[in-house]
Amino acid sequence: MRGESVFPQLEQLLPLISKPIQYVGGELGAVVKPWESATVRWVLSYPDAYEVGLPNQGVQILYEVLNERADVLAERTYAVWPDLEKLMREHDVPQFTVDAHRAVGDFDLFGLSFSTELGYTNMLTELSLAKIPLIAADRDDSHPIVVAGGHAAFNPEPIADFIDAAVLGDGEEAVLEITDIVAAWKREGSPGGRDEILLRLARTESVYVPRFYDVDYLPDGRIQRVVPNRPGVPFRVHKRTTMDLDAWPYPKKPLVPLAETVHERFAVEIFRGCTRGCRFCQAGMITRPVRERSITTVAQMVHDGLEFSGFTEVGLLSLSSADHSEIGDICSGLADQYEGTNVSLSLPSTRVDAFNIDLAQELARNGRRTGLTFAPEGGSERIRKVINKMVTEEDLIRTVTTAYSNGWRQVKLYFMCGLPTETDEDVLQIARLAHNVIKSGRQATGSKDIRCTVSIGGFVPKPHTPFQWAAMERPEVIDARLKALKNEINSDRSLGRAIGFRYHDGEPSLIEGLLARGDRRVGAVIRKVWEEGGRFDGWSEHFSYRRWVDAAAEVLPGFGVDLDWFTTREREQAEVLPWDHLDSGLDKDWLWQDWQDALTEYEQDDCRWTPCFDCGVCPSMDTQIQIGPTGHKLLPITPVNTGLRVPAGA
Repeated sequence: MRGESVFPQLEQLLPLISKPIQYVGGELGAVVKPWESATVRWVLSYPDAYEVGLPNQGVQILYEVLNERADVLAERTYAVWPDLEKLMREHDVPQFTVDAHRAVGDFDLFGLSFSTELGYTNMLTELSLAKIPLIAADRDDSHPIVVAGGHAAFNPEPIADFIDAAVLGDGEEAVLEITDIVAAWKREGSPGGRDEILLRLARTESVYVPRFYDVDYLPDGRIQRVVPNRPGVPFRVHKRTTMDLDAWPYPKKPLVPLAETVHERFAVEIFRGCTRGCRFCQAGMITRPVRERSITTVAQMVHDGLEFSGFTEVGLLSLSSADHSEIGDICSGLADQYEGTNVSLSLPSTRVDAFNIDLAQELARNGRRTGLTFAPEGGSERIRKVINKMVTEEDLIRTVTTAYSNGWRQVKLYFMCGLPTETDEDVLQIARLAHNVIKSGRQATGSKDIRCTVSIGGFVPKPHTPFQWAAMERPEVIDARLKALKNEINSDRSLGRAIGFRYHDGEPSLIEGLLARGDRRVGAVIRKVWEEGGRFDGWSEHFSYRRWVDAAAEVLPGFGVDLDWFTTREREQAEVLPWDHLDSGLDKDWLWQDWQDALTEYEQDDCRWTPCFDCGVCPSMDTQIQIGPTGHKLLPITPVNTGLRVPAGA
C-alpha cells in the first residue's frame, strides 16, 4: 500500500551497519503528516550523506515552506552509505524517507538539490533503490516526477536523460507553483498522464523539461542548436528570483540533527546574490541581483531559531556576509543581545577588504573566536586582476594583522590553482604571501604563536560565468605547481612551520569540469561510472579518477568527442553552449566581453555602489537590487543574560 512505512524491514538492517542513527529520523523540527491528508506529496533529497545533507539550507527551507501547506506533505531522503545500500538490495528495502520511512517511489514529486555536480552518481543510486527507472523516458504515471534544482541545475544537460524537469534559481515560490499545477491536474483526474503534467510545467517558462527539447550536433561535435519539439514549449527557460526576502523568513524551525553533521549551527541567510563580479564564481553570477534581508527580520529569525533549536552558534550566511549594508549593526546588536551567554556569531564568508576591527570585536564579544577564512583566490596581483578579485596584498596583510592583534591565532587563506592565464610564478606567489602574513602577524603581536593555513582548490570553469569559455589546465600541471608551492612554503623553515598546507589535486577538478560544462552525451559516462561502482564522488576516499577516465574513454569516442574536448579545450564566441537555452538573466555578449576584459587584466566594479554596467539581469528578470541601509536597529530585545529590556531604536 502506498505511503506505508518500511521501517520494520529497515530496522533489522540497522545493527549491521555503521552510523545507524542517521537513518532513524525523529529530529527536532521534523514533520510527519498522515499520508491521506495531502493532495500533493514531495520527497526532497540532498544526494549526499546525512551528515552533509541535513544542514543544507536549501532543502530545509523548501521542506518547511511545503509543510506549512495543509494540503502538502514533504519528507526528506539522503544518500545511503554503501554498507546499507548492499543490504537494502539483498533484502529488497527501497530508498526511504527519514521522516516516516516511506518508500521514495510512492511520492508525487522527487526533488533533488545539487550544489555540486559530483552528486550525480548518488542520484542514480537513489533512483535505483527507489525502483524508479533511471531513464526518464522509461517512467510511467506510477513514478514520481524527478525534479532537479540547486546551482548545478543551471546546466542539467549531463543528467537530462535521468530527470523529468529542472528548476533554475530560487525555489521558495517555484515549489509552490509546481505544487499548485500538480494539485490541479490531480483534481481533474490526471488527464493526459505524465506527458500532460510535464507539458503544463514546461509552459510556465520557468520549469525546464529536457524531453521537450531536441539537440542537433555539428560534424565536429559542437552543438548546432537546441529546439523545442512540442507546441507551446518555450525556446528559453528563465530562472526564478525571489524578491523581498523578508517575506520568506525561513527556516523558522531548523532541523536539529541526532547524529553529528558538518555544520551544527543556526544559519540565517542575511542576503542573497552578489555583484562583486568574481569571474570564476558561478554562485555570484547566477544569484543576481543582491537582495538584503532587513536588520529587523534577521534579528527576529535569530531569536526564533535559537529559541526553537537550542543551537549555540549563529552563522550569518551569504556569498560575502560582511557586504551587508548594516552588518555592523547586525553584529553589534546580536552581540549585545547574547552577551554573557554561550551563543557565538560567525561570518563563514568574509571578504578581505570588508573585514575591520569593529567587526572583529563584535564577533569575539563572548570570548569565542570561531575560525576566520579569507579568500584572496590568487597569489599574485596580476592573477587577482584576471579573476576580478579586487583585493591587494596590503588589504590582506592589514586584515589578518587586525585579526591576530585582536586575539585570533589561526586564519585560513583560500586560493585556487589552474586559473586562466595562470603561470608557475603566480602560484609560487602564494608562498610569499603566506610568509608575509606570518611575519606581519608576529610583528603585530610580538608572539610566534600564530598560524595560517593555506588551502588550495582546483579551478573549474562553470556555466553562466565569464570563464565558461576557458580551457582547464591538465591535472599533471596542477599537481606540479602544488608540489613546487609546498617546497616554496617550506623553503623558510621558521615561517613554513607556522603555515599549514591543504590542497585538492587536479584530478577531481577535471571530472567536475566535465560534468559542469558537459552536454547530454556525458550522461552515458555518468551511468557507466555508476554501474562500475561510482558512489560519493565528492568524497576523496570514494572518488576514483581512473573509473571516470576509463568510462569517458569507452563512451565518448562513439560521439566523436573525448574527455579533453569537454575540459581542456577553449570555446569560441560563436559556439552554442549546452546551457544557452537556459536563461540566468546574464547577457551572453556581456559575459564574453568580461572574458575578454579578464585576458587584458581589466577590473570591473561592483554595481551595488557604482552605475549599472549592463550585465542584463535586472531588466531581463524584471528585478532590481534591494539593499539598505534601513535605518532601523534590531527589534526590541531582552538581553538573554540580564532580563533588562532594551527600547526600540536604542
